[in-house]
Amino acid sequence: MRMAAIYARVSSEQQREENTIASQTAALIEFAKNHDLEVPEEWVFEDEGYSGATLERPGLERVRDLAAEGHIEVVLAYAPDRLSRKYAYQILLIEELARHGVETLFVKAPQGDSAEDQLLVQFQGMIAEYERAQILERSRRGKRHRAHTGEISVLSGAPYGYRYIRKTDEAPAAYSVYEAEAHVVQRIYEMYTVQGFSIGGITRRLNAESIPTRKESARWERSTVWAVWRNPAYRGVACFGKTRVSTRSRVMRPQRRRGVTVPSVTVGHERPREEWIEIPVPALVSEESFARAQELLQENKFDRAGAPSSRVLCRGWSAVRSVATPSRVHRRARARVRSTTTSALAPIAGENWAVLFATTAASFDRTCSTRLSGPR
Repeated sequence: MRMAAIYARVSSEQQREENTIASQTAALIEFAKNHDLEVPEEWVFEDEGYSGATLERPGLERVRDLAAEGHIEVVLAYAPDRLSRKYAYQILLIEELARHGVETLFVKAPQGDSAEDQLLVQFQGMIAEYERAQILERSRRGKRHRAHTGEISVLSGAPYGYRYIRKTDEAPAAYSVYEAEAHVVQRIYEMYTVQGFSIGGITRRLNAESIPTRKESARWERSTVWAVWRNPAYRGVACFGKTRVSTRSRVMRPQRRRGVTVPSVTVGHERPREEWIEIPVPALVSEESFARAQELLQENKFDRAGAPSSRVLCRGWSAVRSVATPSRVHRRARARVRSTTTSALAPIAGENWAVLFATTAASFDRTCSTRLSGPR
């Protein structure tokens, strides 16, 4: 008897809950008995809840290892799309197993080696890839329609401060306010928009007071606090479709170091704000507090880009105005400074440097008046 390994896969949680993978395994075990194949119990591999669009699956990795080590002669799968939903991946796996002297057999596929049988298997692979693309598109449009109707179930889960309530026969899915976490969210907004704490200061304060995160054991990070201010759900509207996934346009340095030559890893890009679909949820902070946080974040982004902050600009411009106040005592000194300044600015702005200086001064005045009028 030839030694064989069984591989079964289901991709969705619904299929996993309905135990459809057990029916695959039972059919494969029966197929092995009818074809005089020996399958040890530990060589039955099941990948539950794994997509067929990727090859990174624990059960599949173990099957490939067994083939490379020479322990098996046959791999059994229910159909070609159980190996992968991509035709190119199916061919890659079948050829890899063949190089190790391992035959791949399917319950729902031709068993011969003729050209016609191989062509039919190839057609099945292409149809499986088309079906996957069709399922993804239908799922995307279905979620988008449900989001427009206000269904919260299209989102992956509830953020910090809420609990996700699953839908029932009587009520749809919803966000429920979790008071202990909601108080922390409100405090984070108050420390930033009213008390004037920095992101680092808020992070250190939360960790010093041992305030738990959603994962309980994890520490607060700057990125976590930043995400609290960026999430529109806290002002009462959770948003669907904020990002889109696309293939990387170039190979990044970490990938090049691993020997990757094709940019196959996907990356998320934020969609324009007008494309987001808003879904009403309970608000934890006011519209004014959320808007103030966005304003401060935008200012911090401008500061990190290398430009001086508005506080520095205000202090600097106040010093410039105090130094430039007319004085009879230092008239000659001011004349020398004016001559030096003129010669320094002339190559930059030509004869219009005075206009440039006046425009900049007016801009500084507006920045200072706007910045100092906000709550700090």
